[in-house]
Parts: sequence; C-alpha cells; structure tokens
Amino acid sequence: MAHALALLASETRREALLDWLDRQALAVAGFPLLATAELAERLRNDPRTAQLRVTPLAALAEGGDIQVAAEVLAGAVDLVVAFLDPAAPAGTSPDAGLLMRACDLAAVPLAFNAATAELALRGLSHGRSAYLLFNPVAGQGDANADLALIRSILEPQLLVTVLLTRAGSDPADQCRELVELLQARPADEAGNAMIVACGGDGTVSAVAGAVAGTGIPLGVIPRGTANAFASALFIPTDLVAACETILAGHTHVVDAARCNDVPMTLLAGVGFEAGMVDRATRELKTMLGPLAYVLAGAQQLASQQPFRARVEIDGTVTDVQAAAITVANVAPATSVLAQGFGRVIPDDGLLEVTIASPATRLQGLNALASLLTSAVVQSPANHPDLLCLRASRITITTDPPQRLVIDGEMLEADPVTFTCLPGALTVFAPLPPP
Repeated sequence: MAHALALLASETRREALLDWLDRQALAVAGFPLLATAELAERLRNDPRTAQLRVTPLAALAEGGDIQVAAEVLAGAVDLVVAFLDPAAPAGTSPDAGLLMRACDLAAVPLAFNAATAELALRGLSHGRSAYLLFNPVAGQGDANADLALIRSILEPQLLVTVLLTRAGSDPADQCRELVELLQARPADEAGNAMIVACGGDGTVSAVAGAVAGTGIPLGVIPRGTANAFASALFIPTDLVAACETILAGHTHVVDAARCNDVPMTLLAGVGFEAGMVDRATRELKTMLGPLAYVLAGAQQLASQQPFRARVEIDGTVTDVQAAAITVANVAPATSVLAQGFGRVIPDDGLLEVTIASPATRLQGLNALASLLTSAVVQSPANHPDLLCLRASRITITTDPPQRLVIDGEMLEADPVTFTCLPGALTVFAPLPPP
C-alpha cells in the first residue's frame, strides 16, 4: 500500500493544518502519517484527528524538519504537507528551502497550503486502483442507486473500475482473469491495486477464493441476505460505512481454505446445513430475507436422516453417526451449526469442525439450543450429541453419500478433504474490538 504522508506546520499555522486534516479525514486515513513531535501531540489530543495513525518524529527545535527531509530522500514519503508562516524570517524551522531541495531530489510532491495539499492528495489517492466486482442481482435494493452511491464515496479517493458480474457465469472466473492482469503489471502498479467484492456471500466468497494467496487486498461491500463474511469480520453492512472502512485502510489477515479443489472462505456443511441451504431458494430469501433460513432449517430438521461418517484427522480415523457436520473457516455467531467452540477464529490457521449426532428430533433441537447458547456466551458447547474439533486438514467420507454445501453453493463430492490456508487473505476491516 501507500507510503507515508509527512506533516509539518509553523506554530501559527497548526490550527489551519488541523482544519485541513479534519476535512480530508477519509482520504488521509488510508495513509500512515509522519509528524514532528509537537504536531503529533496536537493530533493525538484533538478529537478531529485522534483516530489517525501518526508516527512522531523529532520536534522542530531538535531537527524534525531535517528528519522529514531524510525520510523523503529515503523514499519513505509520498507527499509532504507543510503549512508554513509566510511572514517567518528566513531559516526559521520548518526550513522551506531544505524541504524544497529534498522533495526536488526525490520527486516528491510538496504542498504549502490547503489548496495544493488537496490536489496532491487526490493525485496520490487516484494512484490507488479499486476493481469493483458488483453483483447487480444481489440484495433487495436498487442496484443502480447502490452502485452510484458506492462510486460517489470511493471515487474521490480511488480510481474505480466497475466490473458487473455476468448472469450464468462464476464471479470467481472473472476475478481470476483480473488477478492475472494485475499480476502481469509492474510491481509498483500492482501493489497499489485492490479488488472489491460487492454482493451477497456467494459473490464475496467467489472473489475471495480467487484472491486468496495473491497478496492483493480485498474490500467487501455487503449487499446480500446473510452477509456472513462481513459480519464475522465486523465489516459494516451499511453501504456508506462499508465504503468508509475500505478508505480507512485498516486490514485484517485471515485464513482461507480449500475443499478438495474448491476454494472455501466461509464454511461447508454436510447433511443438515446442506439441506437447509438447498431449501432456502432465492425466491424465499427475496420474500423473507434472513428468516428464509429459519423456515428452511425447520423444514430440514423434520426430514433430516442420520448417516455414517468416517472422519480422518492427521492419520487418526474416527467413525461417527451424524445428522450434520460443519467445517468452518470464517463464520459469524448467526452460523449456529459452526459454533461448537463458541466462536470461529478466522486467523488461527485451523478449521473448526462441529459434528452433531442427535438420534431424535428433540435431541436435535437440544443440540441446536446448546450451539446457540455457545455462540451467545462465546464458550465451547457442552452437549453429549456434539463433537467439536480443530484441525488444519480433515477428510470426511459419508455413507450414504450426503449433499455438500460450500459457501452457499451446492456440490457433489464424497469423500471431501478440507485444508486450511493460513493467512491467505488480506481484508479491509475495522480494527477488531477489544
């Protein structure tokens, strides 16, 4: 991502710089900031700028402007913003001549007032490219209005290219083509690019699977029914807040996974969950929203039959009778069947496996209640019909063969092998809560 912005101000111009930073809060939030010691302290103590990431340098009286010049010459600065007092005597710190010489040698923009600083910042921001894969049929809102809103927020800071997902084709294929194009570019261009997925969990998972392992950062703008991936990483489901999260520039490195040769971002279900997802049709989700899964789950609970499963982890084989097996990489608390440990940890290099083996519907309801309680209190479930495991690799064979759902998509496969890919995704997300 981008290098730092260096900030300096004469004592009489510090308030003007604070006002400018307040107006440009979203734009500068995506950059690390360098500031002289006295200015850094003002930034930390001012509520308008307290949220910015600031690295303090030496005070002006101790050569802070010289240190900025050194950082510029070292190639660590993309823009110097120096609000100087034009009436100050020559040679007064910050030294305008010193900064001009360093910026000229390093070909770094130097802005002395709000107007030039804003123009320079826009130029830098447009050096960052966002490729937006937008699913127009996701969600229940007006797709054209949503896309216009998203562009109005992102485009002042990013060079946005919109790619509409194509009906009847896999968004992952579109994304893989895009990844190949980006990887063929020079490193400095590719390093300033991001891919943004806008749609439901199917779109987000497909794009994430194609991006995993490439080092290209992923932005997520949720427009689906469940928005499980966004919820699990505390990404806002509001369009404006989701866009602002991308512009803020904070990232979270999380795991990805594969099921046989299929990328998996969220979770996979064998048995109950596969049947539930299959019953929750697009028409039902359009009518009921998230309640569609509740209705589908009730219907599936009434018809689910137990099956035999052979589970192999690190060469150890266990035979169980099950009604549902869930393997989770990333999942929010609302994905109840994944909550055997109370929560799914997205960055631990392991997959959470929950095996439910109730013999009757009543036992099934009790097991679901136990999982729900576990999710609420975020502690491992304690129920005789639940087996909870963590593993980096697991193979499952079922008898009779069961339906399989991976990130909301129905597949046929038996046996299935799940493999965790630690740290494969870099996602724009808010700072995690304490």
